[in-house]
Amino acid sequence: MSLYSAIDLHSNNNVLVVINDDDKVLFEKRLPNDINVVSQALSPFMSELQGVAVESTFNWYCLVDGLMERGYRCHLVNTAAVEQYSGLKRTDDQYDAFWLSHLMRLGILPTGYIYPKEERAIRDLTRKRSQLVRQKVANILSIQNQFWRTTGVKLSANKIKQWDDSIKKINNPNVRFALESNHVVTNALQEQITAVEKYILSQVGLRPEYQQLLTVDGIGKVLALTIMLETGDIRRFKQVGDYASYCRCVDSKKLSNNKTKGKGNRKNGNKYLGWAYVEAANFCRRFNEKARAFYQRKSDKVNTALATKALAHKLSRACYYIMRDNVPFEVDKLFA
Repeated sequence: MSLYSAIDLHSNNNVLVVINDDDKVLFEKRLPNDINVVSQALSPFMSELQGVAVESTFNWYCLVDGLMERGYRCHLVNTAAVEQYSGLKRTDDQYDAFWLSHLMRLGILPTGYIYPKEERAIRDLTRKRSQLVRQKVANILSIQNQFWRTTGVKLSANKIKQWDDSIKKINNPNVRFALESNHVVTNALQEQITAVEKYILSQVGLRPEYQQLLTVDGIGKVLALTIMLETGDIRRFKQVGDYASYCRCVDSKKLSNNKTKGKGNRKNGNKYLGWAYVEAANFCRRFNEKARAFYQRKSDKVNTALATKALAHKLSRACYYIMRDNVPFEVDKLFA
């Protein structure tokens, strides 16, 4: 007999359900998020258990890692893709766990990628760097807006970073103190960003299949590491379109008879890869003439944001083949 299990995971507890081939519930209980307790509850069924489905919530790391170390086959559920039966009047945690087990039994459970535990912490550290960069940009924009409101003059980001003399000459002490507060925070964030980058680079280098990313105009060591660590095993993407979609470089449209019938989930995919390729596009158009010409043609037809996204889409497709085939970047192929 084959058995199927699923865990409806919450912040401090979970509901564990085990069913058989006939959808009969053999075990159902709310448990604390303690790997020893969960493992003990599953142990009587281990020999016949085909897998354990765990919801992809913010706290899945410990539970999934612990179960896999104990020999269980785990599936990370893509909760955004799970569809409930529309005729239901009422559901609860027990039913949700049963439903996931049922979908696993039918072989139609939508699952996500379980990133290797060994590299997960360093990948999350690159995400921490992205968070610090966003906070730094927010402080720079705050300085820019405050100065603009006060003087009617818009300062460039470079002048703000260099702490232009015009900022120091602000007469109002309250405004000057507000600007200096943002400036101090910006410098502190930049110092920490530099430290994080150095720490990451001291621990991990680009694998051979990712070394060729450095041949792409606009991709340096930090962006290449971000792309490598967020992509993981490139072979998990069967087609280039799958990868471009995962990088959030594809429109979310629903068409019927050439008419728009709504939009899909724009947030499906990896937001960090989406950011990385937009950054790469911004740098690429500065240093590559063909990329700049492509961007200019697009921006004349639509707008600068969509033009940047179109260039990011092209770069994501190029990087897919670069990583898959371990070949250098060829700009003539990209803009043929």
